[in-house]
Amino acid sequence: MAETPVWLAAAEALMNRNIAGQSRALNLARRLEAKSLSVAVTGVITVRAICLGGRLLLSREGAGSTPTDAVISGSPAALIAMSTGGNRPASAQGVQVRGDVEVAAQYRDLLQAARPDWEEELSRWLGDIAAHRLAGVARDALSWGRRARRSVGENIAEYLQEESRDLVNSVELEEFLRGVDALRETGDRVEARLKRLERRLQDAG
Repeated sequence: MAETPVWLAAAEALMNRNIAGQSRALNLARRLEAKSLSVAVTGVITVRAICLGGRLLLSREGAGSTPTDAVISGSPAALIAMSTGGNRPASAQGVQVRGDVEVAAQYRDLLQAARPDWEEELSRWLGDIAAHRLAGVARDALSWGRRARRSVGENIAEYLQEESRDLVNSVELEEFLRGVDALRETGDRVEARLKRLERRLQDAG
């Protein structure tokens, strides 16, 4: 088994804390006992997940690793869209699923249930004053990014179609813009959480 990066070990610990604290997540982890999943982030990393004893174990998949029960693969933007896209089919979000589809669906539900509440994590690690300042800075940055991201994406797509020789077809263009929108929506959710954190800190003060 390939060595687990420090950041992946930290993510594993954080999600297991959330799994232990939620009956639904814990039941999902138990249902997935000894079932494994590979999440292939195109061009970045492939992460292997397996549930043992009600815990989620994560590792980086390396050459020669044994096959998993299911594989989910896609670009970073497509995987983000899938994780936050409700009940939309994975194929409609640019994500490919191979192997046991039921196992893949259960892992998606588990990862959504175990997803950390960043508002709580900020308070836990930074304290009230630092979290208050970070909330203001992050809110301003996210607000600017939300306004700019779609415009930048459209400008890049227009350049590729009309100005350069690297023409893209309508399907590729739509997939690119969907990825841009997914990142924008993720930024909106983070901003909303930061606003709630700021209000809570103000009320506490």
